[in-house]
Amino acid sequence: MVRKTLIAGNWKMNGLLEDGIALAKGVAAEAKKAARKDCEFLICPPFTLLTSAKKAIKGSRVLLGAQDCHFDGKGAHTGDISPLMLKDLGCQYVIVGHSERRTDHHESNELIAKKAAAAINAGLKVIICIGETEAEKDAGKTIDVCTAQIMGSVPEIATASNVVIAYEPVWAIGTGRTPTAAEVEEVHAAIRKVIGKKLGRANANKMRILYGGSMKPSNAKELLALPDVDGGLIGGASLKVADFMAIGEACKQ
Repeated sequence: MVRKTLIAGNWKMNGLLEDGIALAKGVAAEAKKAARKDCEFLICPPFTLLTSAKKAIKGSRVLLGAQDCHFDGKGAHTGDISPLMLKDLGCQYVIVGHSERRTDHHESNELIAKKAAAAINAGLKVIICIGETEAEKDAGKTIDVCTAQIMGSVPEIATASNVVIAYEPVWAIGTGRTPTAAEVEEVHAAIRKVIGKKLGRANANKMRILYGGSMKPSNAKELLALPDVDGGLIGGASLKVADFMAIGEACKQ
């Protein structure tokens, strides 16, 4: 099964206006020159930069996404932003369930599923993040944790065309630590099996599963070559044009 590689940059809470515009323009310019045409590039800036980033990447092959959304289309939710608003701004993707949201904002699987369903209904594609903590890894619970998060966080209306799964071992995010290639493939293959149980084998075979957790130019080629790794959700390395595009150039044939 051929799945188009997705290289997604999660800028997190980084970037003032001038720097954010420069970064978006840089990615757009390099994406036009990139030799590899068999992968998608996506940037997910902070909410404050979405409109400026949209203008900066106009006419390029780079897609626009947001880092979170509310599950309502509108209403009395001070400080939140709805998927309809993101769609209206020109976003094609939204990330939900990132470990930092699960931890810092105590987001449950149920809440994440509601956000994902709302985003799908608004016409967005959704990147649903899953992954285990260091304590859970050390206790041998990686697969159990990922299974529970998939079963609880992925809505019933999910399909391979509107949902991407991102496996992010929490203990590897921003730490420089990375599981071995064999460990990454083992978890990704297990995730695909769980998706098959929830959504059917056809969706499981077509659904993209990204790896996130200190993917960088030095390890991207090895990770992206794995059979069940269909791209990366890139954090720190997405804040430098050269690093982000180097990961894109490592896309498998």
